[in-house]
Amino acid sequence: MQVDHQRFCYHVHAIQDKVKPKCREIFPIDPERGQTMIRLTYASTTKRDWSPEDLLSLLKQCRKNNDANNITGILLYSKGTFFQVLEGGEEAVEKLFKTIEKDPRHQDCTLLEKLNISERSFPYWSMGFEKIDPRELSQIEGMNDFFEHAFNPAGFAAHKNIIDPLLTYLRNQLVKQVSAESHEELPMKHADPFIRNLNRTIRMGVKFLSMLMVLVILLSILEVVHTIWVKISNSPYFLINTNDLLQTFGSFLAVLIAIEIFLNITVYIRSDVIPVKLVIATALMAIARKIIVFDYTHLAPEYVSASALVLVALGITYILVKKHD
Repeated sequence: MQVDHQRFCYHVHAIQDKVKPKCREIFPIDPERGQTMIRLTYASTTKRDWSPEDLLSLLKQCRKNNDANNITGILLYSKGTFFQVLEGGEEAVEKLFKTIEKDPRHQDCTLLEKLNISERSFPYWSMGFEKIDPRELSQIEGMNDFFEHAFNPAGFAAHKNIIDPLLTYLRNQLVKQVSAESHEELPMKHADPFIRNLNRTIRMGVKFLSMLMVLVILLSILEVVHTIWVKISNSPYFLINTNDLLQTFGSFLAVLIAIEIFLNITVYIRSDVIPVKLVIATALMAIARKIIVFDYTHLAPEYVSASALVLVALGITYILVKKHD
C-alpha cells in the first residue's frame, strides 16, 4: 500500500483515561498513581518510511504500554517525523520517555517541553488512527509554512511557539470526532458479557420491529391511495370537499409519523445518532396531525389551547436541540 507522506500526516490519540484528574494545585497529583502530573513533548526522526500497517502495529504497542502506566497523549506522524505528547504521572512519563529514546526505530529524539499540568489535554480517547490534510494544519494560527518546511525535530525546537496551537487544533478535532462518532444506544463492545448478550437480544427484537414497521408503512401508503380513490370516485367525481381534504391530510401525516417511528426504532441499532431530535420531531408531527384533523365543533377551547401550547413548546425545543447540534 503506497502512502504519500507529503500529502497526509497520521495522528494517534491515546488510550482512555478512566479517572479525570481533579487536583489543581501548583504541583498537581495523578490521583491514580500519587505522582506529580506532567506533559512531555518530543519529536524524532524515523530511520525509514512507515506504512499504515507499521503505524497500526505501533498503536497496539502504545495502547498496551500506556494503559499499564495510566499515560495518555497524542502522536503525530508525517514525512518521517514523529511528534508525540505524553501525559501522566511524572515518574511514569519520564520512564517511558527514556525507553522511547533508546528505541532503534528512530533517531534525533529531541525533548521539546516538560510541563507540570493540572489536567490532561487528551484524557479520554481510545487509541485511534486517521489522516489529516496538511493544508488544514497550515491554516492554524502560528503554523503558516512550518508544516511544509520545518516539520522535523530541529524545526520544532526552533519554533516551540507552534506547539500550543497545534495541540489545541488536535484536541478540538478529537472532541468533534467523539461527539460525532462515539454514541451508540446498544453497544456490542460492552465490557460486561451479560450486557453484550442483552444488547444483542434487544437488537434482534429491534430488527424484527423494523421489518414490521416497514410493512405498516407500505399498508399505510395503500390506505392513502384507497382514501383518495374513494373520495374522487364518488359523485361529484374528482372533487374533494373540506372534510375529505382534512381526512386525506390525516392519512398522509399518519404515513409520515410511521416513517419517523421507523427511524426512532432503527436508531437503536445504528451508531453516531442521538435520538433526542428524532423523538421530539415525532411528537411534534403527531400533535400537529391531531390539530389538523380536530373537529372544533366538539372540542373545548381549553383542550385546543393546551394542544397549541404543547405544539409551540415542542417546536422551540426542536429548534434549540438542532441549534445545539
